[in-house]
Amino acid sequence: MAGSILAVVLQAAEPPSEAVALALQAYELVGAVLGVFIAYLAYRGYRQNDSRPMLFVALGFALVLGVPLVLTLLFLALPVSGWEVPLQVVIQTIEIAGLVSIIHGLRM
Repeated sequence: MAGSILAVVLQAAEPPSEAVALALQAYELVGAVLGVFIAYLAYRGYRQNDSRPMLFVALGFALVLGVPLVLTLLFLALPVSGWEVPLQVVIQTIEIAGLVSIIHGLRM
């Protein structure tokens, strides 16, 4: 019963217009670029202060925001279909590894 209700609700939703979808993708890109910039700043902090925790924070931000961005762009550039679920599993695993790295760096 719950599955059929969910299907009806999902079918009733209108997909966003092309302009809205493009704006949302641009917004995602801005967030990813900011995250990569934070990773760069953390890496510079590691290099300047020889702070090992900052290395883990930099690695974490790169894994959480940088790697998924690159993988998504590669996926969109290559004409492959049927790889959405495996790609999402890989991206989610990398993001979790990045979050664990940030936690480790902050707990050191």
